[in-house]
Amino acid sequence: MRSIRAVIAVAVVASVALATGIGAALATGDDERSGKLATAVIHNTAGDRVGVAVFKERDGKVIVSARVWRQVPGFHGAHVHEVGQCEPPPLAGGHLNPGGATHGEHAGDVPSLLVNEDGTAQLQFATDRFGFSDLFDANGSAFIVHGDRDNYAHIPDRYIHGMTGVPGPDAVTLATGDAGARVACGVIELVGRGDDDD
Repeated sequence: MRSIRAVIAVAVVASVALATGIGAALATGDDERSGKLATAVIHNTAGDRVGVAVFKERDGKVIVSARVWRQVPGFHGAHVHEVGQCEPPPLAGGHLNPGGATHGEHAGDVPSLLVNEDGTAQLQFATDRFGFSDLFDANGSAFIVHGDRDNYAHIPDRYIHGMTGVPGPDAVTLATGDAGARVACGVIELVGRGDDDD
């Protein structure tokens, strides 16, 4: 039974890696056997599949590789959100933030996506801000693409917000980086849990 699960898990991971162009390195048997591999199939608000993200934990970091398509060209904020639920939107909660920080320092704050003129983008980075224990807590987690750019709450004091006359970032910027609406979401799910059960 375990060998059948292992074969299925490797096949799933391999198909994800091939479909996204991320590379066969994401589908190594070592990652599958350790149970430290996860994926998120990303859908837009109409329910169409528009991307995939792969997460693997190694040497105290999580390596994230993502590819999206059918997006508006330009920069888009992307984040790991604290609840693993996309349907109906927007139920993914706020940014993954076990430390209670403001935006720019959230564990789930990740580099922005730069979408090409053909609507595609790829992203790869490593982070030690979260681990699989954070991604798979009681609520799970989700990978979300936003409609606008993310300023990471970097608003110098010389800027005055609205009619308040208060310099620096306002409450929305401190919470979200003004990244705008959630245009695509994927629940992060474990792949190849190995020997966790019979």
